[in-house]
Formats: sequence, C-alpha cells, structure tokens
Amino acid sequence: MSIQSINVRNQFRGRVREIIEGPVVSEVEVETPSGLVVSSVITTRSVKELGLAPGREVIALVKASEVAIAAL
Repeated sequence: MSIQSINVRNQFRGRVREIIEGPVVSEVEVETPSGLVVSSVITTRSVKELGLAPGREVIALVKASEVAIAAL
C-alpha cells in the first residue's frame, strides 16, 4: 500500500528528531521544515520495522477522533 492510497488528510513531512524507546512502546518526535513538532507513541517493534532513527525522513499521518484542550 502506498502513502498516496492512505485516506488521511493531515500529513506532515518531516524528519525524526528524537526517539524515546521503551520496552513495548516508544515516543517518536517528528520535526517539519517549518519547525512544527509532531509526537507519536507507537510500538517499539514498529520503530524497528520502519527503520526509524534520528534524521530519517518520514511522513506523520494524523487522524484523530478526539482532541482534548486544557485552559492555561
């Protein structure tokens, strides 16, 4: 399946900035060219299968059914 065939409207191209790896899940930070940082928690197995590492070019696909907001 290609990236173009995935039905996700919010796609952000960027580079992996940091990976905080855990035994089961890992946090992956992706920085876009404009400086936006998108964070994702995925399985550590997926990190390895995708070959993710700092500096690797990726696309962050954002599809959410809920967005929580907190007042400052």
